[in-house]
Amino acid sequence: MKTLSAPNTKHFISLDPFSKEELLYLIQKGLAFKQANEWPQAYQHVFVANLFFENSTRTHKSFEIAERKMGMNVIPFEASTSSVQKGETLYDTVLTLSAIGADICVIRHYEEAFYKELLDSPSIQTHIINAGDGSGEHPSQSLLDIMTIYEEFGSFEGLHIAIVGDLRHSRVAKSNMKILHRLGARLYFSGPKEWFDDRFNDYGQYVDMDELVTFVDVMMMLRVQHERHENQEQFSKTQYHQQYGLTLIREQQMKDQAIILHPAPVNRDVELASDLVEAPRSRIVTQMSNGVFARMAILDTVMHYKEEA
Repeated sequence: MKTLSAPNTKHFISLDPFSKEELLYLIQKGLAFKQANEWPQAYQHVFVANLFFENSTRTHKSFEIAERKMGMNVIPFEASTSSVQKGETLYDTVLTLSAIGADICVIRHYEEAFYKELLDSPSIQTHIINAGDGSGEHPSQSLLDIMTIYEEFGSFEGLHIAIVGDLRHSRVAKSNMKILHRLGARLYFSGPKEWFDDRFNDYGQYVDMDELVTFVDVMMMLRVQHERHENQEQFSKTQYHQQYGLTLIREQQMKDQAIILHPAPVNRDVELASDLVEAPRSRIVTQMSNGVFARMAILDTVMHYKEEA
């Protein structure tokens, strides 16, 4: 078997810079962590801060569990009780944490590409991990998604993968479409056409939901991000579910080996029927479990960064 190349990266901002070999390395590193019964506590000297400026359960807590499994020291941080409430900027918060010895800052922020100023600063030495930037990207979610698909099928070449729902506002869709396309999957999109634009045409094609369910291998449903919509009354929950959701009837039309993914939290009976969240073909719980191990691979990778001479 060919030896895969480990990424040499100080920061984890996007999956875009990584080669196919490096992406497969990250996937296999995550799966190796998953298969291990114990994890070497090799990082007792490492201090990490999780800076979440948007609400999160899965990403925030899976990063924290990943950090603790690896023996890292987690610095408590809550935006609501920090100097952010006094008007401190994200830059100054990270500058402070870097100065007092934080080795890693895992950041979710409502501003798209929040990390640019941080990476340009010679004063900030901490590793920056992007845990979601506004409507930009969500690279750790993308990694756990492709890890879950690879674990199921063992390859990406020739797979038919659908990404369905709130495309315009989804950082998951933006991250996944680029990476899955590069890995050899064939992509399709569905959902409200007003949430589909020319950006997606570069990676796949729009297909009506009733046709789509009959031939795809992976049905990746997206949460309707009500908090990012100006017009909250565009669709009722029932209307959305019947027109664009994975209903029980549509699920019955799927191929026998096809699987369902969703980044969660799930709006039950909106994106998909509540009974499908834990159905036999659903891998939503597997995704959540894989999130810990994918994030262990990310943390391990940035800590192995070696500055080139």
